Amino acid sequence: MTLLTVWPDDRPDEIALRTEDPAVITGELGRLGVRFERWELVEDLPREVTPEQVLAAYEEQIGKVSAAEGYTFVDAVRMTPSDEPGWAAKAAEARQKFLAEHTHDDDEDRFFARGSGVFYLHVGGKVHAVLCEAGDLLSVPANTTHWFDMGTRPDYVSVRFFHDDGGWAGNFTGATLAGDFPDFDTLTAGRY
Repeated sequence: MTLLTVWPDDRPDEIALRTEDPAVITGELGRLGVRFERWELVEDLPREVTPEQVLAAYEEQIGKVSAAEGYTFVDAVRMTPSDEPGWAAKAAEARQKFLAEHTHDDDEDRFFARGSGVFYLHVGGKVHAVLCEAGDLLSVPANTTHWFDMGTRPDYVSVRFFHDDGGWAGNFTGATLAGDFPDFDTLTAGRY
């Protein structure tokens, strides 16, 4: 279940809100201009699903979002834990890329077909941590300061939407705020 945790940006030990209520989450995020939706999951996706299989499974929903928001490029990415040599280093490198506070010139829309990740939105003097899980679509508006944590053992499949085929480009703020707040592993401890 999706989890929203909110703190004052200068007091990471003081929780202002913590909820799993979808209506409260939708309302809180809506005030920030963030779109949050739940999609019905396709349950029979294989463990080693390909991007093409994910895009085909969610073709109808992807088409609706792309038409409504003007997206021209959509892809799917998968991070699946492995004991293969080099996987841990690859996962750590991928995680590190997104942990620093940044913005994008474009909206950042993500749908989680499997697994989870946390988007941290730094808006209006608060940090909003949205633990997205399978079935969640989150749309972070352009120029919203945020970071993303997939945890030390990433396990997710997500669909990403873009307005051009240039893909992901971050404008890093240089702030170290992200290190002050509970990370993915801390937020999910005891939930699974």
